Amino acid sequence: MANIMNSIFDMRLLDDLAGKETVLHRIHPLIKLLTTVFYLVVVVSFDKYEIVGLLPLIVFPVLVITLAELPFRPILKRMLLAAPFVLGIGILNPVFDHQVFVIGGLTLSRGWITFLSVFLKCLLTVSAALLLIATTGMDKLASALRMLKIPRLFVLQLLMTYRYISVLMEEVSLIWRAYSLRAPRQKGINRKVWGPLIGQLILRTYERAQRVYQAMCLRGFSGEYNTGKQVRIRVWDLAYLISWSLFFAVVRIYNIPMLIGSLLTGVGR
Repeated sequence: MANIMNSIFDMRLLDDLAGKETVLHRIHPLIKLLTTVFYLVVVVSFDKYEIVGLLPLIVFPVLVITLAELPFRPILKRMLLAAPFVLGIGILNPVFDHQVFVIGGLTLSRGWITFLSVFLKCLLTVSAALLLIATTGMDKLASALRMLKIPRLFVLQLLMTYRYISVLMEEVSLIWRAYSLRAPRQKGINRKVWGPLIGQLILRTYERAQRVYQAMCLRGFSGEYNTGKQVRIRVWDLAYLISWSLFFAVVRIYNIPMLIGSLLTGVGR
């Protein structure tokens, strides 16, 4: 029960964080969306062996968390949710890629390098997506997608799916609470009642969806999700986009850690 309620709280935490009033939260949603997309493109464009070149890109999520005054642990917890998928994808790399190479006097297997590359890319991309939602909110993000001429049905489907996940979790918590009250000393759910409980869940969510849709129609819903007044893009917003774009481009073109290492080695000599 506690786990289900924690899941509902986790679902709403990002929306609560999006309501903050910091410098980063006031950046135009479209600018933050474009910056994140550019960041994701740069991250995935790195070769599978270029781990060192990826490291400067950690600056982006760290600065966003700092400027937006976001709690680090909840963001890290959500980032690690994708870790099992990454382990499943990359764990076989060391098995199939036996080639070795030497870097800095260390002999490493290319399989482990590709595995670390996949893991690091996953953490960076997931953190960027989470931070975009935590500093923008789904409503403003939908508005930014519409400004990019993304089809209305796609944006509406995205919003409804995001909203209905929390509704589904609430129905699950109600069913679980009712079951626990009728079987107080039982651990878990008896497998004989899984079928009736799932049937109850389907019926309850269907009825709940109908009530939500009727309420939306009474409030004037006509197939278009209104996200409020459009905010104009300011000079500061453009400066934010250009600054990050230049940084991402420099990181992609030059291997900054290697340049710094060469510079320090040259000075030392």
